[in-house]
Amino acid sequence: MFKVKVTVMFRKSVLDPQGAAVERALKGGGISFPEVSSVRVGKVVELMMSGTDARSVEERARLLADRILANPVMEEYAVEVEPLS
Repeated sequence: MFKVKVTVMFRKSVLDPQGAAVERALKGGGISFPEVSSVRVGKVVELMMSGTDARSVEERARLLADRILANPVMEEYAVEVEPLS
């Protein structure tokens, strides 16, 4: 059994309105965080997957991300696979 984490983010070339709203709040709210220069907001999906080895599980997770979890036109993703004992 493997724990798989897929992190999906807008591509850098795509406007991230939620990230922009968070950035404005960090710079203009009651508490200011001027050290923050850029904010991007994404999503993380955790999956439990069975498989014989980490490489094959990662390949299946990438296929799943390509087809269901991410919009390849607007988003990019990263996959992390952790074997469970």
